[in-house]
Amino acid sequence: MPTPLTPISQSLCFGGRVGMYAHISEACSCEMRFAVFVPPQAADHPVPVLYFLSGLTCTEENFTVKAGAQRYAAEQGLMLVVPDTSPRGETVPDDPNAWDFGKGAGFYVNATEAPWSEHYRMYDYVTAELPALIAANFSVRGDRAGIFGHSMGGHGALVCGLRNPEQYRSISAFAPIAAPTQCAWGQKAFAGYLGSDATTWNAYDATELVKIHANPSRTILIDQGMADPFLEKGQLLPDVFEAACQQAGQPLILRRQAGYDHGYFFIATFVGDHIRHHAEALL
Repeated sequence: MPTPLTPISQSLCFGGRVGMYAHISEACSCEMRFAVFVPPQAADHPVPVLYFLSGLTCTEENFTVKAGAQRYAAEQGLMLVVPDTSPRGETVPDDPNAWDFGKGAGFYVNATEAPWSEHYRMYDYVTAELPALIAANFSVRGDRAGIFGHSMGGHGALVCGLRNPEQYRSISAFAPIAAPTQCAWGQKAFAGYLGSDATTWNAYDATELVKIHANPSRTILIDQGMADPFLEKGQLLPDVFEAACQQAGQPLILRRQAGYDHGYFFIATFVGDHIRHHAEALL
């Protein structure tokens, strides 16, 4: 049974409401927090739900406060759910010398290496525990869910969506870490959370997953800013993912946006397009 929710705050927004919640997570063995935008349509009938996974150093607040997504979700009648990016708390292990590993950098994997394996089980949290919690507490359609995300969260959205095609009808991403086994961010995180056997890393690499989980009936949307400093540093590798999609027969719209960087102004500019992309599949 899902654990009880502890409401933190509620705010009216575009005829619906934004709520912040906490609960004790079985998957992560700690308190977890998430944000929900309930559109006005949910007062009359269950609505589809769209999960957003945030990037490195973020919490459930960044996208909720900065992206301006609620307006578009209210227009379409979609619920938005935004979890935190990692487990938190005094008992949760961390690397205080690294901003891209540990707290705020869960990478949406189920860690297998000590001391991370007890708490860092974000894949199970996002794909199983959180959806059950949402279904038990909000008016959602159980057969209509989509997933999207940014950077590390874009990686997470691609992985969760590709591995669970029956659960997520739609996928999109902003500047995702699209081939993590081939970039420094992913290699560092996977070695720490999953161990030195790199063959186990492929289960969390969208470029590898699309080779076996391509879905010709579901188009993936990706926006990539061409002034993104992490693109230049080889951390994102959208071209590698694009080539894998072409080889596997996975429909992909990869939009290369001139002049845009990696931040939330970039996300806010195109988030309406992403929500409409999901609405086409979910409504």
